[in-house]
Amino acid sequence: MKVLVAVKRVVDAYVKIRVKSDETGIETANVKMSMNPFCEIAIEEAVRLKEKGAVSEIIAVSVGPQQTQETLRTALALGADRAIQIVTDEAIESLAVAKILKAIVDKETPEMVILGKQAIDTDNNQTGQMLAALLDWPQATYASEVTINDSELTVIREIDGGLETISMSLPAILTTDLRLNEPRFASLPNIMKAKRKPLESITPEDLGVDILPRVEVLKTTAPADREAGIIVESVAELVDKLKNEAKVIS
Repeated sequence: MKVLVAVKRVVDAYVKIRVKSDETGIETANVKMSMNPFCEIAIEEAVRLKEKGAVSEIIAVSVGPQQTQETLRTALALGADRAIQIVTDEAIESLAVAKILKAIVDKETPEMVILGKQAIDTDNNQTGQMLAALLDWPQATYASEVTINDSELTVIREIDGGLETISMSLPAILTTDLRLNEPRFASLPNIMKAKRKPLESITPEDLGVDILPRVEVLKTTAPADREAGIIVESVAELVDKLKNEAKVIS
């Protein structure tokens, strides 16, 4: 079974986010970039399925500027067999990414597409669902456990009320949650091997996909600074402040 895994290059999760002085977006110049943490989980799950014999080939795909090659090389070092880079310097919305991935699916004909449930930069949580709609494939979002039996996919997914177990036929879309697995670190030998693995670069135009934005961002602002907390001496004082200052109780 062939699996397609979408990965995204984002500002590193441990970097403090700064807004540009002109408020047009987030500052990314001279900022450490890494693979989106949920995408690391997606790659890890594909590799584990391959180690179990359920998957024969893993293809990593990413959309972004030329530097996205670094993210794809990381995916190759973690266990992907080959990579496809869709090169563009434009800001890409979730719908455009879903359309690009659909074009790649049509070309590569995988039996499953695995994505992180969301990217930590935009936090949209949309691409997997949009891709499922475009392909008319069944989908399992927020997966915390995955089992493949022949051509059937069984997924335990996290919902507000607890856990839900669903089964579906392949091909299917899977989006990963935090508790699905713990990603491995790329070893030095695998990092060296990744440099020799095939990486294809194409453009959205090559795929015939329109990436014009449908949404205009008017302004990006940092959240207001939180005021320092206070320590109260008694329950009575706490109740008084909640009632008369915060006015959250009556």
